Amino acid sequence: MKFFGIAAALVAGLLAPSLVLGAPAPGNENRNLLTPVDKRQDFTTEGFGGGGGGGGCNSPNNRQCWSGGFNINTDYELGTPNTGNTRRYTLTLTEADNWIGPDGVKKDKVMMVNGKIIGPTLQADWGDYFEITVINRLQSNGTSIHWHGMHQRNSNIQDGANGVTECPIPPNGGSKVYRFRATQYGTSWYHSHFSAQYGNGIVGAVVINGPASANYDVDLGPFPLMDYYYETTDRIVLLTQHAGPPPSDNVLFNGFAKHPTTGAGQYATVSLTKGKKHRLRLINTSVENHFQLSLVNHSMTIIAADLVPVQPYKVDSLLLGVGQRYDVIIDANQAVGNYWFNVTFGGNGLCGACNNPKPAAIFKYHGAPNGLPTNQGVNPPDHQCLDLVDLKPVLQRSLNTDSIALNPGNTIPITLDGFVWRVNGTAINVDWNKPVLEYVLTGNTNYSQSDNIVQIDGVNQWKYWLIENDPDGGFSLPHPIHLHGHDFLVLGRSPDVAAISQTRYVFDPAVDMPRLKGNNPTRRDVAMLPAKGWLLIAFRTDNPGAWLMHCHIAWHLSGGLSNQFLERAQDLKNGISDADKKAFNDNCNAWRAYYPDNAPYPKDDSGLRSGVKARQVRMKW
Repeated sequence: MKFFGIAAALVAGLLAPSLVLGAPAPGNENRNLLTPVDKRQDFTTEGFGGGGGGGGCNSPNNRQCWSGGFNINTDYELGTPNTGNTRRYTLTLTEADNWIGPDGVKKDKVMMVNGKIIGPTLQADWGDYFEITVINRLQSNGTSIHWHGMHQRNSNIQDGANGVTECPIPPNGGSKVYRFRATQYGTSWYHSHFSAQYGNGIVGAVVINGPASANYDVDLGPFPLMDYYYETTDRIVLLTQHAGPPPSDNVLFNGFAKHPTTGAGQYATVSLTKGKKHRLRLINTSVENHFQLSLVNHSMTIIAADLVPVQPYKVDSLLLGVGQRYDVIIDANQAVGNYWFNVTFGGNGLCGACNNPKPAAIFKYHGAPNGLPTNQGVNPPDHQCLDLVDLKPVLQRSLNTDSIALNPGNTIPITLDGFVWRVNGTAINVDWNKPVLEYVLTGNTNYSQSDNIVQIDGVNQWKYWLIENDPDGGFSLPHPIHLHGHDFLVLGRSPDVAAISQTRYVFDPAVDMPRLKGNNPTRRDVAMLPAKGWLLIAFRTDNPGAWLMHCHIAWHLSGGLSNQFLERAQDLKNGISDADKKAFNDNCNAWRAYYPDNAPYPKDDSGLRSGVKARQVRMKW
């Protein structure tokens, strides 16, 4: 048993008390579609955010309307506007040494998209196609870019998961073109699925304009929040192979941060207009930290969770788990002034901690004087690492929970063995040189056990999955569970208790079946799995593909916490075009020419997210 080692590390490094609130220390196709970080609030550019794609009907007084007869009640899994538009982007990945960060601290190395640690926002209208060229100018890293939350219907090969749907793009000028359709609308993000790159800066927002479930006047655009480390996440991953992770050093708000002691850097500032309603697109692009968010003296009305429009739901604070997104409306109905937008941490450190005790941004009303807010606010309730499960999607999906039959075939246990995470008894370890799609394309069903494949057959059938979080292990952590290729129904989870209590819950049909919610339950692509508890989800087999399901904490995925659903493999094979096959093979041949013979470092983790030595960084312990 290696539990005692990790328990000690967790107690020493993670179990910090909940942080308190307070004011931080003083101190059309061919046009350029990229929006600089410092201009992301200006989201009324023609055709984007201001209703341009809605054909004029998507006005502040009728956001439910879109164009061509499409509206908020249109089932986007069955119908998509035919815009005839393709939105083309080029994302160039580079790296820099001895880089001065947003809060004034030098970092040994960062990795960037188009010269920034948070890349450009990719914008489109519902029904448009994306065509994105990724150029890898990193020195020794491969890469693949995952379009988080995109269903990729009939385009699984574009999902961007190396070792699963593609070989990595080789460094020093390798490139790949991703093409897929925006069949959904709302807010999401893209990130590297190779190595620790996304934690080093290879992330960016995605905005797909469409109808909304409530009216608003101003679209403020995406507002990504990210845990920020002065050490490279690559080195942190190597640390987590024998110890608990450190707290983050700071939190980035839309790329900005203020150092808590030196005062270097600047607060992100969001402008509000009194009397107006503002849509803000919140994205957690972290590698570990889950954020409790609150805006002093203001409530927030949720209108979408991940890429699922929901009935308006008002909150005073919310938990934004790693990988999750919330579209919220903020009513600027308070006195003209400056207000703190606070991040706090709950769950006694089990869902993240930060060396900055009071990370915050400033929401500033037009006409307010310059200066810091004076009202510190009050502590929000501790969300205990638990997300909302009572949101009601606009497009309803309902199931008869009485018909659910649970068995070992649809039970997915997660266990911790030392510092290795296992799903169904296996720690995933993909082969970069032989992705799962290669097995499918060649008709080879002799899958590697380390790919941790769960095969699914049957067309348009609901599949149920009971995920168990190590109820008999020595210590359990909450996990943000993300599924590629689908939204899932959150049918239920174990009773809500404090994460630190380590209360053991095993699904008991006699007790828990009546607790399940089958009538239009919350639906999303990332949901929190409680510590020592369970999560029951369902999705429909209507999208052939090789789809990862994994924890979105980088260290956990690096340590093996993932499986993949191979959904309708023959249909997947039959649906891949000759052009896509050629592009797949060309990229794999280019990668194999580089790796392993010409790569300076070997692969030493799952290959999906973090802890890979194939990079130009070295340990400095």
